[in-house]
Amino acid sequence: MNTQQILVDIVILFAGIFIALMAVYYILRSDIQRFFNLKTIELNKESRAHILPLRLQAHERLIIFIDRINPANLLVRLHQQGIAMATLQAGILNEIRSEYQHNITQQLYVDSAIWAVVRKLKDDTIAMINNAVQGLPAGENGIELSKTILQHMASIDENPYDLTIELIKKDIHSLF
Repeated sequence: MNTQQILVDIVILFAGIFIALMAVYYILRSDIQRFFNLKTIELNKESRAHILPLRLQAHERLIIFIDRINPANLLVRLHQQGIAMATLQAGILNEIRSEYQHNITQQLYVDSAIWAVVRKLKDDTIAMINNAVQGLPAGENGIELSKTILQHMASIDENPYDLTIELIKKDIHSLF
């Protein structure tokens, strides 16, 4: 046999193998695609199963955060007999900021709209405390600041802390 005949035979052999592989691929194409789609679905279910507890924990922590920055709870926790207004204000603001920093990573696991509401609630709480201090004469004690804040909270038709917790609960229910 000459080399030209060998090369032709090799080309024909490879062409035959290529055509056979293409035929097998076209016959099994739907099965192959289904296999890879199932793998993707399994990975999605598996990742959801791992993320769901983290998302629930994030929602729980945000509810605790909201409860802890609620002025009624803050004032009970931080008020001391004879505390100066400026000292109480500094303690409240420090507590709010500390709680927020402690929970800032929870935004990874909650809807961005929920996180925006929580952040706004934190900012509004700080503004409310500062406005209450500005509305009082300098040198007042912490009791007067507490009264002013609680009177302001009582004047609000709907408690923003309760509304935010309800919003988080709705988001939790949407997970199921």
